[in-house]
Amino acid sequence: MRIVVQRVSRASVTVDGREVGAIGRGFLALVGVAPPDTMQTAARLAAKVARLRVFDDGAGLMNLALADVGGAVLAVSQFTLYADTRKGNRPSFTDAAPPAQGDGLYEAFVAALRAEGVPVQTGVFGARMQVSLVNDGPVTIMLEA
Repeated sequence: MRIVVQRVSRASVTVDGREVGAIGRGFLALVGVAPPDTMQTAARLAAKVARLRVFDDGAGLMNLALADVGGAVLAVSQFTLYADTRKGNRPSFTDAAPPAQGDGLYEAFVAALRAEGVPVQTGVFGARMQVSLVNDGPVTIMLEA
């Protein structure tokens, strides 16, 4: 599982011209799933995202987590995180999980975040989405299982 976490001041996702998810301060999490991933992988990475201390404290140091700042997560499925461009210029996505597994583990990740007490908004798995964000910092971190 690969997750690109971007600290944002706001983010939203739109499908077919309709906003389906939006947050203020928090994380945009782009979530990619690979065949070896499991429910335990999703839970472990959700806990990592929930506890990631990248928000500034009173001294301007990155010491605070989502709960400390009242933040939320906008989770968007992103199979293209497993793009392979080693052979040519057209990416191959054979390293990404098949759709049924990807959807199930994406939903498990979202459920695990909610179980951690994190407010979560989502995109629509498999849909063509437009994602808007204001990256705060910028702070962008790659998590991988």
